[in-house]
Amino acid sequence: MKLSTRARYGLRALIDLGLYSEEEAVSIQSIATRQNISVSYLEQLMALLKKAGLVKSSRGASGGYRLGRPAKEISVGDVLRVLEGGLEAVHCPGNEEDGSCQDANFCVAKYVWKRINDSITDAVDNLTLGELLEESHRIHAKNRNCGHQGSKEDEK
Repeated sequence: MKLSTRARYGLRALIDLGLYSEEEAVSIQSIATRQNISVSYLEQLMALLKKAGLVKSSRGASGGYRLGRPAKEISVGDVLRVLEGGLEAVHCPGNEEDGSCQDANFCVAKYVWKRINDSITDAVDNLTLGELLEESHRIHAKNRNCGHQGSKEDEK
């Protein structure tokens, strides 16, 4: 399974949003700058994420985006399904209940595809945005303790 830039950039944008929207809404421009993603592409991704309820927006001078629900309640699977659609690495008609595969009763490869698909689903559904934010905080703290001094501009 290969994820598109939609999934990669969308997840990066949500991590950024989780890190920077605790006190105030975050502008698309600031996320785009920090993550090196074009504003127009990010707007498309945010529209999809907003429609799914993963982010919410507000207008006005202090407007921008926030997470739509707590980070610990948003799985990576939720994000990937919104941005990629299905998560199957292999679509196998033998695993469908509709009987559309003539060889389903004799094919053992379908078990391989099912295990791969189930493993992917399990992995992404059991990893939350909250865990990614915790890891990001650990990485930033470690880098600060190792002498890397980011500027205030890096944090905006």
